[in-house]
Amino acid sequence: MTLREHFDGCDGPTRRSFVAGAASSMLGLGAMPLLSNLALAQEEPAAEARPTGGTAKNVIYIFLSGGMSHLDTFDPKPGAGTQGPTESIKTTADDVLVSSHFKNMARHMDKVAVVSSLSSTQGAHAQGRYFMHTSYEPRGTIKHPSFGAWVNRIDGSANPNLPGFVAVGGANLASAGFFPSEYIPLPIGDPEAGLKNSKRHKNVDARTFDKRLERLAKMNAAFQDRYTQKKVRAYTEMYDQAMNLMDSKDLEAFDLTKEPDALRIAYGNDNFGQGCLLARRLVENGVRFIEVVSGGWDTHNENWDKMEEKCPPLDRTLATLLADLEARGLLEETLVVLATEFGRTPRINGGRNGRDHYPKAFTCLLAGGGVKGGQRYGKTDAEGREVIESQLMVPDFNATIAYALGLPLDRIIYSPSKRPFQIAHKGKPATALFS
Repeated sequence: MTLREHFDGCDGPTRRSFVAGAASSMLGLGAMPLLSNLALAQEEPAAEARPTGGTAKNVIYIFLSGGMSHLDTFDPKPGAGTQGPTESIKTTADDVLVSSHFKNMARHMDKVAVVSSLSSTQGAHAQGRYFMHTSYEPRGTIKHPSFGAWVNRIDGSANPNLPGFVAVGGANLASAGFFPSEYIPLPIGDPEAGLKNSKRHKNVDARTFDKRLERLAKMNAAFQDRYTQKKVRAYTEMYDQAMNLMDSKDLEAFDLTKEPDALRIAYGNDNFGQGCLLARRLVENGVRFIEVVSGGWDTHNENWDKMEEKCPPLDRTLATLLADLEARGLLEETLVVLATEFGRTPRINGGRNGRDHYPKAFTCLLAGGGVKGGQRYGKTDAEGREVIESQLMVPDFNATIAYALGLPLDRIIYSPSKRPFQIAHKGKPATALFS
């Protein structure tokens, strides 16, 4: 059987599997999330006029998975019966209190906008995370792109040798949805390990490697002559990009050993702290959207013990990140987002001494990227139960991030099933947050 006859008899997935398998085995490139879920969306129309509210070019999106308690972090209610033992402290921002777990962040709140009026329609973890990342409620018939994929699709990477979207820890939270596979985030499980499988295997010398590339090029040429679809061209472009990266100094962006020991310690010697340091390095090297995930914020049991465990590392890392970005002149062009899927109940549950899921009211943070620091946007009541001022739904919050980046909120991209979608669904940005 000839090569052409073999491919003619294969279905689409089999052809894709062959190309992906050949490339991964011959090139030794395991870190290629671009080689799966290949589904082409319809082309969007020419770019519309873009909003100019913020100064952001990049986003560091920190996601606290599990549901951060607003009362025990950035929306404390001193003296309220719902507050519990968590104390409040003053900050560098007038009228902005934070919990006593955030002594380092208290010195940086003049750079931060505290968004205290968020509400979600989703009260379960998986659905809440999906909604927060996509602005769309989950549907069984379609998988929506996460926000980082939208940024990657509309603006791309500022560095042609690096991906536009990187997910550090919790890569399963971010997705390209129905977008082409080139917009899938590059997952980094261990930030200290760098980008795995990005160098030639130690048992493959340069001569053997070059011969493999020559063979692959011949196979690709025959295949592309026969199959001229855009999907096939996309694969070739991905491998070309991978080769460029292997030979590029830009790989050093993933090497945390280039950083001073003192700074690495200041960020924190854990995956989250080092992940945020990696995010700063990637921003410096032209990656537009980096998501860093911190898990373990689900506090149904022993809420205050868990807050004493989780908050100090977050305080240390976030304060160091903001100071580091500012010192390098990157804060004005980098929007730092601290987000979570929902808040926690003001009421303490039974004998478990914990707080349950509470999508009705919760808090997120924004800093940099043209956001006016030192303010609290929106308000909850005296016990943190109800939003009583400037309520923002999840799509509104994501529209605000898009506004900071100058992304076209009205841009429509069609799914393969010809359904129209927008970056923040029908959300409206909170323009008052900007200077």
